[in-house]
Formats: sequence, structure tokens, C-alpha cells
Amino acid sequence: MDMDHSTMHMGMTGTPTAMSMPTSSAGSHSHGHDMEGMGNGCKISMLFNLNTVGSCFLSSEWRITSTGMFAGSCIGVFLLGMVLEFLRRSIKEYDRFLVRQHVSKFQSSASPAAAGATDSVGGKEGAAVTSCAVVPPFRPNVFQQGIRAFLHLLAFVVAYILMLLAMYYNGYIILCIFLGSFFGAFIFQWETLPLGGQQTSAAQEATVCCG
Repeated sequence: MDMDHSTMHMGMTGTPTAMSMPTSSAGSHSHGHDMEGMGNGCKISMLFNLNTVGSCFLSSEWRITSTGMFAGSCIGVFLLGMVLEFLRRSIKEYDRFLVRQHVSKFQSSASPAAAGATDSVGGKEGAAVTSCAVVPPFRPNVFQQGIRAFLHLLAFVVAYILMLLAMYYNGYIILCIFLGSFFGAFIFQWETLPLGGQQTSAAQEATVCCG
């Protein structure tokens, strides 16, 4: 009887009772798993979701306020995935351009020697061997390497942005990333492949004719 009276007295004096503790704990648990309402009303989830209006990506400034804006964001992410594949192809093509330029320069200067070797070795095969042998390994100059590094930087930035977007676990955004990568590879990696395997390094392609 005394214990009941003491408990009632503590509740009446304003001391926190056991009734209020589960409410606080439940609120803390909900806050840990659902960040909705944080960041100027942005919907942010650490689990797979299909949020549309109210979602935020990369910053609170990129906040989806309408269905049309979300559709535009999906299209932008799709195109960004294609841009990544375009940059990858551009890196390969620039390497090939440098190699062709390097090989043609030395082959044109070695053509008299190749013509003389035709008689001693015999036929076109001897000329091809001689012209290939005089081409030294290729190393880009500072300007050329700067362009190669810049293209690599662009590809790295785009890939990093796509990775950050995927970390929002939005199903629509992830699907757009996958589709952009697929169609980008379908368009920009549709090329003639060498029988010896795809080689994209300038150092390897400079001697591919001798392989």
C-alpha cells in the first residue's frame, strides 16, 4: 500500500514515469531508420525505395518538387550513364589517334629503307617487317598526356557522380543508371575488334603490328 502511494506521488510531482520512456525510445528508433523530413523536407532513405516527389539527390538544392521534375532527373541520369561510355570510347580513340600518328611518321621516314630491304629479304613481306621494326615504342608528350589525363578525369567524375546517385537506393534512378550504361555501351562500343583481342593502351598498340 505504501509502495503504491509512493509511486502515485512521484507521478503527480512531475517526475518522468515509465509510461513516457517507450514513447521516447520509439521516436529514437524511428529516427534511426527513416530520415524523412530531414534536410529541408527531403525524403532520404538508406534502404531500397521508390520515392519520387520530395526526394533529394546530392544536395538539398536538387529536391524533386513535381513528377515532371523527377522524370527530367531520370532522363538526365540516363544520359549521364551514356556520357560515361562516350568518354571511355573517346579515351580509346584518342590513344589510337596518337598511335596512328606516331606509326605513320616513322613509316614515312623509313620508306626508303623498306624499299631497299625488299630486294634482300624478298617481296612485300620484307618491306613490312622492316617498316615495322623501325617504329620505336610510343610515349606521349606532356601536352598529349595532359589531354589523356583530362579525359580520364572527366570519366572519373561522371562515374563518381553515378556512384553517389546509386547510393540513394532509389529504384528509378538505379534503373536509369543501368539503362544508360547499356545503351551507351551498345552505341559507343560498337566497333571493329582486332583478332588479337581489344587493346586500348597506346604503349601496346604502338607495337601491335609486330605481335
